[in-house]
Amino acid sequence: HWFSIVNSLVILMFLSAIVGLIMTRVLRKDFARYNEVAQTEEERAEASRDMREETGWKLVYGDVFRPPPLGTLLAVFAGSGAQLSVMALLTLAFAALGFLSPANRGSLLSSVLFFFVIMGGPAGFVSARFCQLVKEPNHFKTTLLTAMLFPGVSFLIFFFVNLVAWSKQSSSAVPFGTLIVLMLLWFGVSLPLIFFGAYLGFKGEQITIPVAVNPIPRQIPPQMWYMTQWVGVLVGGLLPFGAIFVEMFFILSSMWQHRFYYMFGFLALVFFILLVTCAEISIVLCYLHLCAEDYRWWWRSMITGGSIAFYMFAYGLYHYVSRAHPAAQFDLLSASIYFGYLFIFCYAMFVLCGFAGFISCFYFIRKIYGSIKID
Repeated sequence: HWFSIVNSLVILMFLSAIVGLIMTRVLRKDFARYNEVAQTEEERAEASRDMREETGWKLVYGDVFRPPPLGTLLAVFAGSGAQLSVMALLTLAFAALGFLSPANRGSLLSSVLFFFVIMGGPAGFVSARFCQLVKEPNHFKTTLLTAMLFPGVSFLIFFFVNLVAWSKQSSSAVPFGTLIVLMLLWFGVSLPLIFFGAYLGFKGEQITIPVAVNPIPRQIPPQMWYMTQWVGVLVGGLLPFGAIFVEMFFILSSMWQHRFYYMFGFLALVFFILLVTCAEISIVLCYLHLCAEDYRWWWRSMITGGSIAFYMFAYGLYHYVSRAHPAAQFDLLSASIYFGYLFIFCYAMFVLCGFAGFISCFYFIRKIYGSIKID
């Protein structure tokens, strides 16, 4: 565990140094150049000529807040990410303080479900705020998707795993009454809270943006191969996964190899490092794309932050082959339980870490474009 913490801190310091360099050195020079006041007429003409010839993130100021395609879905993922983030922080806080003991079977899972259900308010509020920003007129559709998309996909996978367990007459099958209770919690508690949070979000003033959006989209110049989305996904997920893979080994071992996991203090620290790492790598890649005059940052920041989920699923597959299932014969029940729950876990991490990358990029962009003078 100490190796995991040191490994995570080294990656965090490396990324923090890069972000600090961008903030203090590069951006300060950009601000000085963009906000420079020319005194004479000749200096003004020279400055305007230089501005036309240069490249940089200021040139896309009229398009950087242009609503993205599938903006409603982005607002839905932002709301679900906020819900999962608060749920994870509260669960880890209670576990680290000793309220949730692994010896008490089911207490951790029960607390996860409880916190997820009662955190519907923040989900509805965040999705409503970004629904206004991306100019989605159908507020009801956005709120309903926030309440249905993430829980719905997770419930369908859980139900499929349960069907396999029922068909095999396994004792691991969840009783039908428990499924009814989960549905009642979903539609009776979580759904009304999400609609209440959305009501508060739509009632408030719209999020202010520092620059206006041009009526005609700016043409994006051809990008180099290393600036494509797939390279961003590979790089954006690799460093955060490097910060948590040791802890993930302990978690998978405790879940599938009948070992107890008591180190919730370590897990809370690693989770905090993970969120900061996802935010920083998303900011760095977002800044590089803006400098290349590519203003399509909305979905890219979400996918870059959440790309750690692909590495986590691949590592889960490796763990299944090498440790959890050493037998030669294939068992449908054990495979469906393992990969079904692994997919739900990775799906949740994609939404959660994607939200961390998206919200950090949003405030970073709003800050830098609010710090320059637009002619």
